Amino acid sequence: MTATQGPAPEQPVPEQHAPPEAPHRAPVGSIVLIVVGALITLVALGLTAAGGALVWVHATQRDAAGYYTTPIERFETTSYAITSDAIDLGSAGREEPRSLGDLATIRIRADRTGPGRVFVGIARQRDVDAYLAGVGHAQIEQLRLAPFSVDYSYRDGGPPPQPPGRRDIWVASASGTGPQTVQWSPRAGQWAVVVMNADGSAGVSVDASAGARVPWLLGLGIGLGIGGLLGLAVGATLVVVGIVALARRRHIDLGGPEPVAGQPVRLEARLDEPLSRALWLVKWLLLIPHVVVLAVLWVAYSVVTFIAFFAILFTARYPRPLFDFNVGVLRWTWRVTYYGYSALGTDRYPPFSLGHVADYPATLEVAYPPRLSRGLVLVKWWLLAIPHYMVLGVLLGGGWAATDQWGGAAASMGLIGLIILFAAVALLFTGRYPTGIFDLAMGLNRWAYRVITYVSLMRDEYPPFRLDQGGAEPTPPSPPVPPLDDAGVARPPVAEPVGS
Repeated sequence: MTATQGPAPEQPVPEQHAPPEAPHRAPVGSIVLIVVGALITLVALGLTAAGGALVWVHATQRDAAGYYTTPIERFETTSYAITSDAIDLGSAGREEPRSLGDLATIRIRADRTGPGRVFVGIARQRDVDAYLAGVGHAQIEQLRLAPFSVDYSYRDGGPPPQPPGRRDIWVASASGTGPQTVQWSPRAGQWAVVVMNADGSAGVSVDASAGARVPWLLGLGIGLGIGGLLGLAVGATLVVVGIVALARRRHIDLGGPEPVAGQPVRLEARLDEPLSRALWLVKWLLLIPHVVVLAVLWVAYSVVTFIAFFAILFTARYPRPLFDFNVGVLRWTWRVTYYGYSALGTDRYPPFSLGHVADYPATLEVAYPPRLSRGLVLVKWWLLAIPHYMVLGVLLGGGWAATDQWGGAAASMGLIGLIILFAAVALLFTGRYPTGIFDLAMGLNRWAYRVITYVSLMRDEYPPFRLDQGGAEPTPPSPPVPPLDDAGVARPPVAEPVGS
């Protein structure tokens, strides 16, 4: 008889484990794109500005003959001659010096202020030195145009051995009564300009001007401008590509809590006591790495804002990756300035991060707007924000945007610089940070960052003219609760009789 086999014992099901998540690689490539794009943009801005300046000079500063000319100014001395400092146009290198006439033509005009004849000449420096050896004369050491002033160095001596017109050292010269003009096509070598009375007598006084005709200046200006604009396009593209790549890999995100209704910009901090008595004396040194990084990030911030301007103008939307990046730059800046000389509120070194750091004592969040006004984007930063610029210029000092924004000491002593100085002195001698000063500093910083967010096109709500003091944002008032009837349904408001 065959034994009946029972059911096979149930085999244990092996536990299923989720595949390990691939580690996040550091976004080196994206960061390199942003940094390189920001640096290219910075250089391109300089090229564009230089090109624009040259085109403006060509269009407005030339006379009818095509010369760029200095104003007519007075040159005078009681000695026998006025000479320029050595004009070094490079080494001649051969018997017949290389002509530079294709690059520029020089023109000098001089008119004697009294009766008599004036002499103007250009000669090699060594020939002028030989002619004026032992002759009393004044040499121009420094010339300033705005405002005009001349510094001379004086050489003692007697009269020249013969009038200047009798010497054959001049490569270009003019002599006579009334205005005299000398035109010269420069050559390589060392040269000097000499102004004297034609008879070699003492007491030289002339009204003179100098000019140059530079035929290639307009072409250079146009070339620099075009190169700068192309550089701006390349730099902006690299910055945007890098930011979008960071956003796709979730290396930038708002991260922290969204601001509540009525608070589109939420800037908060806690006073991180106890604070060191003397650390603030060296924080400027400790913050140098952040200053370097933020200098690049703020160039990228400006590029992103410029791109966002056109995006809002045409689509009424601020591209979310670009928005998150700029919020990250503001967040990083606030942490640095809170550690530094906008608050001195913590001794904890700020992290190198664009993201939300929940346990750091300073936080900043900006709510992302679904839509923005296309009209406001045209007038926010240059017109509507002018009242805020005026107020903040007094409260924060003129140097805030250029220095405190990077965590350095204020370049001009506004209200915030003054109160932070008081707080630093109190820390040094008492070891305590006055609460009233902290609350006021927070109000000033909160006001400033609201304005920055507005002029950076990130929100349409006009910043309020008020100091919301203290470490926490003020709680917005709750909407009124309508009365309920016995069934728990909201009763409509009853209009009061007229005249009651």
